[in-house]
Formats: sequence, C-alpha cells, structure tokens
Amino acid sequence: MAPDQDRPCEDIQDLAEQVEQPAARLARLRGAVTRLDREPALLSAARGIRRRLPGDEKFGDPLSTAGRAPVEVIARGVSALQPGRQSVAKELGLSALQVWQSVSEATGRGRGDTEMALLFTDLVGFSAWALNAGDAAVLELLREVGTEVEPVIAQRGGRIVKRLGDGLMATFLDAEEAVDAALDAQDALSEIKVDGYTVRMRAGVHWGRPRKLGGDYLGVDVNVAARVTAAAKAGQVLVSDALLARIDGRDGVRAGRAKRLRADGTPAGLRVAEVLRT
Repeated sequence: MAPDQDRPCEDIQDLAEQVEQPAARLARLRGAVTRLDREPALLSAARGIRRRLPGDEKFGDPLSTAGRAPVEVIARGVSALQPGRQSVAKELGLSALQVWQSVSEATGRGRGDTEMALLFTDLVGFSAWALNAGDAAVLELLREVGTEVEPVIAQRGGRIVKRLGDGLMATFLDAEEAVDAALDAQDALSEIKVDGYTVRMRAGVHWGRPRKLGGDYLGVDVNVAARVTAAAKAGQVLVSDALLARIDGRDGVRAGRAKRLRADGTPAGLRVAEVLRT
C-alpha cells in the first residue's frame, strides 16, 4: 500500500513543477525585457530620436506637464511610472507625446483658454551697475523699485506672476489697464536714484493666450511679450500690434509709428509701437 499512498504526493509535486516552468520562463522573459529597457545604448538612441523630433525634448518633466490638456495628463502618468528609473519604453512613450504636444501648439490648441495682457519690465543698465555697487545698494534699489511698481500693478487689476531680479512679469485681463500700469510705473520710478544709478525702466506689453502651468505661464505669447520688452529703450513702453488693436482710439494715450520687430522667437510680421500719454 505504501507505493499507492505516495502517489498523490508525487502527482502534486509534478503539478507544481509544471506550474513553476511557465512561471520561471515568464520571470526570465521579464528580466530580459527589463535589462533591454535599461540598456544604455538603447537609451541613448531613444534620446537621440527625441532630440530630432519636433517639440520640447524635455517634455514630461513637472513644469511641462502641469496643465490639464489631455497630452499633459497622459504625460504625467507616463512620467510617474517607476520615477527615477531610466527607461527606453518611457522615452519612446514621451517621444510620441512630445510630437502630439508640438502639433497641438502649432495648431493653436496648445494655447490657454483665457486672453490676457502680458507685461514684462526690466531695468536698463542695472546689471553693469550692480557689479560695482555692492549688495547693500542693489538691495536698497530693488526694494525702492518694488515699493513703487508692485502697488501700481495691483491697483490696475494686474497679478504679478514672477519677479525676475531687476524686472517682473504680470498679467492683466484688460489691455488698457496693462498699458496704464506700465506708464504709471515709469512715472513712479522717475525720481529714484541709488549710489549714482538713476532708474531707467523699459516695459513691453503683448495680448495673447498664454498656457498656464502651475502658477506660471509659458508659450508663444510669453516669448513674444519678452521680445517686445527687449526691443524697448530706456523709459519706453512698447506694445505689440495685438495689444495696440485693443486700445486703439482710447483717450489719454497715443501710439507712435508701428514698426516690424525682427527678433528670434517672434512671429513673422509682428509689429510694435511705443505708447505715450497725451
């Protein structure tokens, strides 16, 4: 009877071995796929592909995927897969999303939902002066500038998005208020002088639909606003033609002759004009 009694145990052992064989094969396959997914040569090739594709090759980081657009939501999910681990599959997935995002931008779907004015300010000659002025003088100047400029922006309904050292970026839902804020700020700074430096500010205003990412704004319209500001001279407020069309004919402000702005990162045919109080 002993052999017959041992038979069920042998059957169970055979069955266990049969189950273990596919499981072992699956484990080996999973290990091989994981090794390929981390293969340095394949990772390098996948990243090379991303650099050659249209769009942002860094698409997938927290800044570029902070919005609510479908492509950004999906990219957050892809980026969250085993965070910190290098992955060929992740790079290839983000490559496809990178192209999708680029096409959306090109067709206008990558822009935000709300039209607004974007104001940038900058102090002309500040960097050269600051090199020799010392930290105490620089801090004093920036405090005086902030004390004058920031309340003006708030009074005109603007919101400061970020401070940029010697300048700032602000948004307004009303084009006229944005222009008034820039002109008011110029007037408020006219008397400030610290350690031999007389404040000379330039400002640029553009109207568009920037993309909101977290607490910041990015996109084509932000770049245009920055380029408009860079083209302004000390004491000038320059506006884009898109902004100018929204304040055309208003009392108390006049615009100079519009001229084409030739700068990298700006749309072809973009025109700017200086605005002044009458």
